[in-house]
Amino acid sequence: MTMDQIVSLDSRQEAALQAVADKFVALHKGNVMKALKEMMVLNGRLQDQLDALKAPPLGKRYG
Repeated sequence: MTMDQIVSLDSRQEAALQAVADKFVALHKGNVMKALKEMMVLNGRLQDQLDALKAPPLGKRYG
C-alpha cells in the first residue's frame, strides 16, 4: 500500500483503532501532540526497516 491510498474501516475496525489510539495517548499522559510525534518517529523507523528489507544486498546491486 502506498501513502496515497485511502483506507476504509468498518465500525468494528474503527472502534478497535480508537481503543488502541486512546491507549497510546494515555501512555503519553494525555498529551496528544507528544503521542503523535512519537508515532511519526516509530512509523519512520518501521519504514526504514521495510525499505532495508526490499533493497538488494550490498555487492549484489547491478546497474
